[in-house]
Amino acid sequence: MLTSYDARTGATLGTLPPTSPVDVDATCTAAAQAFAPWRASSGAQRAALLRGLADSLEADREALVALADQETALGPVRLNGELDRTAFQLRRFADIAERGEPFAVVDDPAVAGAPPAGHPAMQRWWQPLGPVAMFSASNFPFAFSVLGGDTASALAAGCPVVVKAHSGHLLLSNRVMDGVRRVLAAQQLPAGLISMVQGGGRDIGVQLVRHPAIAAGAFTGSTAGGAALAAEAAARPRPIPFFGELGSVNPVVALPAELAAQGSTLATTLAGSIALGCGQFCTNPGVIVLIDHLQPGLDARAVNDAFVAQLEEALRAQQPHAMLTRGMRDAFDTGVAHWAQAGADMRLHETAAAGAPPRPVLAQVSALDFIAKAALREEVFGPSSLVVRAASLSQALQVLAAVGGSLTVTLWGAQQDSEETRALVAGAMAIAGRVLFAGVPTGVAVTAAQQHGGPWPSSTRPESTSVGDAALMRFLRPVCLQDAPAWLLQRQGQPV
Repeated sequence: MLTSYDARTGATLGTLPPTSPVDVDATCTAAAQAFAPWRASSGAQRAALLRGLADSLEADREALVALADQETALGPVRLNGELDRTAFQLRRFADIAERGEPFAVVDDPAVAGAPPAGHPAMQRWWQPLGPVAMFSASNFPFAFSVLGGDTASALAAGCPVVVKAHSGHLLLSNRVMDGVRRVLAAQQLPAGLISMVQGGGRDIGVQLVRHPAIAAGAFTGSTAGGAALAAEAAARPRPIPFFGELGSVNPVVALPAELAAQGSTLATTLAGSIALGCGQFCTNPGVIVLIDHLQPGLDARAVNDAFVAQLEEALRAQQPHAMLTRGMRDAFDTGVAHWAQAGADMRLHETAAAGAPPRPVLAQVSALDFIAKAALREEVFGPSSLVVRAASLSQALQVLAAVGGSLTVTLWGAQQDSEETRALVAGAMAIAGRVLFAGVPTGVAVTAAQQHGGPWPSSTRPESTSVGDAALMRFLRPVCLQDAPAWLLQRQGQPV
């Protein structure tokens, strides 16, 4: 049996049976059967479903938020906001479908004459991939779970979804799924259009990715877990795309002049971001790069020393809540221990009382050590951050290159055009999907220009995003129609 636990007390909230291999197979088969009618559905039909799902969440808000708070300890304020975001995402993709974006056509009329200038009439259409295996995230029980952005974008693209429920919020996932079933029944849609499986360990996830009916995977979680599933997707007789959002350290590069001007304020802001949600965000600022020699006439080392002291005090005042699961707490403690073993200066490392939430952690290393020691570059998922002291701009750029890939890089103090800021912007864009020039990386807007994905190890597909309007394109593939008959062209991109 699968067990749901109270995130604060560890008490058992309930038990549920895992999905058997036979039932996983039947669920995937039902999704495949639902694909043909759904790929041919209109934008209006897709919009009606997505809006109905948003309404279902909001109608059951009180019970859903209470249950989510028990299973995650994220608190009703955060969880109500996350439910609002989830409903917003569903309705935004409803609007996208209704506007006809999944059916966009590039028309390339015939040009008379011989090649290369002359060519037949061609149109470029989009086709949905097929059933999507969607792996729920631990840290967003609404927005990256049963009815999260992956589900919304896949449905808008014309793809059925098989959800793998996360073990950290099983009861919540099942209650949300009950609402999904009611919406599907009310709209007379096949039950296989949105379905859910659940189980511990890796077996059920591997079976999902290997199933011949599954045409794509969408995952948010650890680098190790995502890499394993991506390898399974690539090893199939017919490989499928696997869109994984994985680990990220999200460097913040703070130039000394900016810290000299407003270091205290920035330290307070950064401390709040590090401890937000007990640090359980994929965009948590896990690395802070300070440059000790950069601008003439400024004692950069002294400015950076003062900022680290201010950040230490601001973090000491933070009171993180309980982590999502016992396993995550153990992994956090292990990751912090790896920093110490690698020789980091543990600036703030208080021991929490037995059974209490973790205390914030701040450590410091040289850029040379960070570049040389892989253990210092691994994501530590929790309320912690590692200060990296670079001796020069060149060394700071080497630090970014050593990170390899990140969802975000934040640059404080790059407002003026100069050789140095151009080099930093280029270095940041080389490794990140999103570059910020103000604020902190925690908080990802659901909008048209958003990019939530970056080079490995932050994601498996750096050209795609798991947040924002462009997430739709993960689940569509282009098809060129050459000299198509009039009856087909009249469909204006609507799949047959």
